[in-house]
Amino acid sequence: MADPAIHHETQPINQIAIDYTPEACTHCPESNSITLTYDHRGGARWRSTTRFHYGTFSSLIQCPKGNTSGLNFNIYLSSLEGDKSQDEIDFEFLGKDKTIVQTNYYASGTGNREEIHDLGFDCSDAFHEYVIKWCPSFIEWLIDGKVARKVEKRGGEGFPEKPMFLYASIWDASYICDATWTGPYMGCDAPYVCLYKDICVPVGTAVECSCDS
Repeated sequence: MADPAIHHETQPINQIAIDYTPEACTHCPESNSITLTYDHRGGARWRSTTRFHYGTFSSLIQCPKGNTSGLNFNIYLSSLEGDKSQDEIDFEFLGKDKTIVQTNYYASGTGNREEIHDLGFDCSDAFHEYVIKWCPSFIEWLIDGKVARKVEKRGGEGFPEKPMFLYASIWDASYICDATWTGPYMGCDAPYVCLYKDICVPVGTAVECSCDS
C-alpha cells in the first residue's frame, strides 16, 4: 500500500552537478538525457543539485556494451557520497554479468543488505526503466514496472531517513574483494558508454542544502 504521506508525482531533472571528470559526462536538458563514459580518463559521476526527502526516482538506462568486466554502473540515492554515516539506496550493475543487478541500502553508514536480481535480459541491449520508490515506511525497487524488491521499516532496524541526492556513476570497481564483485577489469571494448534518459525526480520534496553538509 502506498504511503499516504508521500505524493509520488515526478518531474524531469533539470540541472545536475558533475563530481569528477566533467568531460566524460554530457547532459542535455532538452531531451532529458545524460551520457557517462569510461575510458582512459576514468569514469564520471553526476548528481542532482538538491537533496530530496522521500518520493519516486526513475530513469530509463541502457548499460554499456561489450566486455564490461570490472566496471560498476549504477543509479542510487545518497545523503552524501563519501560520508561514512551516509544513508543510501542503490541499483548497481556489476560488469562481470549484465543479466543481473544488485540492490542495497544503507542507514547511517551501515549497509550489507545486498540482494542480486536476475533481470531476464542483457541490460546493455536496450533501455529499461529502473525506479526507486522511497517512503517513510518502505522502499521499493522496480524494473520495467515490476517490483523487484520491497523492504519495510521495522523497529530496531536501520532505515534511510536523511534527505538524499540522486546519483549515477561509472567506475572501475575491480579492486574490491579481489575482483570477485565486478570481475577483473579488461578494458578491451573501451570506451564504455552508459546512457540515461527520461530521468525523473520527486515534485515538492527538494531540500535546499550545501553538498558538504
